[in-house]
Amino acid sequence: MLDISIFNGPAVLEMLLRFAFNLLVVVAISKLVYYPMQKNREYLFAFFTLNTVIFFVCRLMSSVNLSVGFSFGLFAIFSILRYRTTTVPIREMSYLFIFISIAIINSLSIGSTSYGELAIINIAIAGMTYMLERHWFARSEIAKYVIYEKIENLKPENYSALLQDLRERTGLEVHRVEVGRIDFLRDIVHMRVFYQERTQKSQPVT
Repeated sequence: MLDISIFNGPAVLEMLLRFAFNLLVVVAISKLVYYPMQKNREYLFAFFTLNTVIFFVCRLMSSVNLSVGFSFGLFAIFSILRYRTTTVPIREMSYLFIFISIAIINSLSIGSTSYGELAIINIAIAGMTYMLERHWFARSEIAKYVIYEKIENLKPENYSALLQDLRERTGLEVHRVEVGRIDFLRDIVHMRVFYQERTQKSQPVT
């Protein structure tokens, strides 16, 4: 129809196989490496959706000689957006780059690239990520969201008092905080407190 094939069985099968393999790698990294270490569901949605969208965009545009450089330009577009509602930590941005790169590799590796080479590349990326998270950087930094009422401790000169107060009230070895929305009408501030996973067992914070 209009010089466009209605259904190309081999092409569709190849695309589905590639996407299934791509999704398997994403699930392995996100569920077996990222989430067990970071305990943060907030970014899983972005990881899966961006990987899926980038995969199919690159797959569809590969028929018009899409360059790999242009594919990585898609990542630059998302980095410009910077998720205006929050600041994305460096570690999460690194994972985001990994998932986008996996989508590009798995969708555009055509021609002389064999499925064996494709599998080795994906396994190498997943394996390196696993080694970095679980062994080389095993002391994972954990974040907890808290609502804090002592506004006066937000002053730079009271930073040490803020950390000490949070340590006493949470039972965690808090070493830094990120201040979010401040409500001066109710004298509360939304913040994230950070501590190392191995220095203290995780306790629920409300």
